Amino acid sequence: MLKEKLYKAVMSHAQGNIDKAVANVEVYMSNPVGVADHSDIVGEIIKELKVINSNQEVKDTLEKHFGADKVNLNG
Repeated sequence: MLKEKLYKAVMSHAQGNIDKAVANVEVYMSNPVGVADHSDIVGEIIKELKVINSNQEVKDTLEKHFGADKVNLNG
């Protein structure tokens, strides 16, 4: 039971970070003028892409080593 909750928590945390970074990239790309605090828009987009990549790696690694086939996610 605890293993399943931790698995879901890690996946949800990583996906939340991905969703936040995607939203930030969409804002930067759709309205860069509206982001006055960030003069280096390309640099900021690269930072967000690194967040996406890092969290996707967390999800992929968790799935590979502790995936749904190894964890009962229905209980």
